[in-house]
Amino acid sequence: MRGHMDAAEYKHVVLGLIFLKYISDAFEARHQHLLELEKTEGADPEDPDEYRAEHVFWVPPDARWDKLQAAAKQPEIGTLIDSAMDAIERENPSLKGVLPKDYARPVLDKRRLGELIDLISGIGLGGRDNQSQDVLGRVYEYFLGQFAGKEGKKAGEFYTPRHIVRLLVEMIEPYKGRVYDPCCGSSGMFVQSEEFIRAHGGRLGDISIFGQESNPTTWRLAKMNLAIRGIEANLGERAADTFHTDLHPDLKADFILANPPFNMSDWGGDRLRDDVRWRYGTPPVGNANFAWMQHMIHHLSPNGMLGLVLSNGSMSSNSSGEGEIRKNIVEADLVDCMVALPGQLFYGTQIPACLWFVARDKTGKPTKGGKALRNRRGSVLFIDARRLGTMVSRTQKELTDEDISRIAETYHAWRATAAAYDDVPGFCKSATLEEIRQHGHVLTPGRYVGAEDAEEDEEQFEEKMKRLTALLFEQQAEAARLDATIAEDLGRLGSG
Repeated sequence: MRGHMDAAEYKHVVLGLIFLKYISDAFEARHQHLLELEKTEGADPEDPDEYRAEHVFWVPPDARWDKLQAAAKQPEIGTLIDSAMDAIERENPSLKGVLPKDYARPVLDKRRLGELIDLISGIGLGGRDNQSQDVLGRVYEYFLGQFAGKEGKKAGEFYTPRHIVRLLVEMIEPYKGRVYDPCCGSSGMFVQSEEFIRAHGGRLGDISIFGQESNPTTWRLAKMNLAIRGIEANLGERAADTFHTDLHPDLKADFILANPPFNMSDWGGDRLRDDVRWRYGTPPVGNANFAWMQHMIHHLSPNGMLGLVLSNGSMSSNSSGEGEIRKNIVEADLVDCMVALPGQLFYGTQIPACLWFVARDKTGKPTKGGKALRNRRGSVLFIDARRLGTMVSRTQKELTDEDISRIAETYHAWRATAAAYDDVPGFCKSATLEEIRQHGHVLTPGRYVGAEDAEEDEEQFEEKMKRLTALLFEQQAEAARLDATIAEDLGRLGSG
């Protein structure tokens, strides 16, 4: 089927079926349990309330996976899937308008659709152990990541690589309170926030999630991504543009995480010249970077913290008033930390990126649910992480667990006490506002961290020359041998 449609379209076909398989598996596990209770306690396996009480979606009989699998080879399988999606939405109001219902369209090859159902049927994920480990959630995320790679540049609009999201989460530590992402894509920030809380022994109910997404199909993906993990979130009643239709106008978030589209030029800025959100300067019509940032600062609580991904240009650009906006944000002492990222981290774009961490209050008050911090007023931590990361494919690089720990631990040490932190040449530097003024309010970490200390070379010069000369002769001899072999092979082929 993949050969008959592009990744963007194929994604919705596959992810819709995976979602259906997930809720059917969860339903079936609960159903089997109720069948046992029926014998001893008189439970009713066909009572929808028995499922809703356990946060399991009720699946009507004709929408259950075994029925669809049995009909997978029939030409009307597309219509049956659409009907199943409709029935599930009717019985579960939280899914209203979320599920894809276009499997009956003529261009969709029904034979291959049936084969896909058989393939997904082989994924046994209905057991309690699998659900508690969020195995299908990880399968779902795997597919999101794979489709993001296939879709190229557009992928960044719905998917942020997991390791980058994890770094953001590890840096701002959203233990409790309101978490917000104004351009939430497929909800990766929220999923990682929940995983962070689990990993640190917290309760899932400790955070309230607010998000918004302008792309209707991505908004549905986000809803499904959260539903299969049982995460409750307020993503608004529909997809909507954050700049022009803010669905959470009164929200003051304790934590904001976001990866907005880089250098967005068609954001309708000409219709928002006097908006209340532009406290630090009116963002240029041709680039939304500082519109995103100021929108988030506007929604930050008095002790809130935000981390966002932006293109490197945001750290140094002086065009169209961006330099003045950046200067005003710096002089307001909102910038807490800047991180320069390695290249090749994002799907479909080679644009180098950085992380901004903004804190409303740097006097030492803890963020919601966090520990007391030191007074960091008048200083900014710069981290140059461009040398970190490992190539995982010919074009893609990832931050390893060690990379993420090194960056996050450096930041937390700097925030905790002055004694816990030391500048490391070439990697991190705590700079004062005065130093930043001397650099014209440019925030590129490389300007501040300096050069890495050269490793001491204990090999004597004469010995090194002797060793390298011998190595050169050895490689020249090997090159001559290879040339002779190639010439001989070509001769045998009649090309010599």
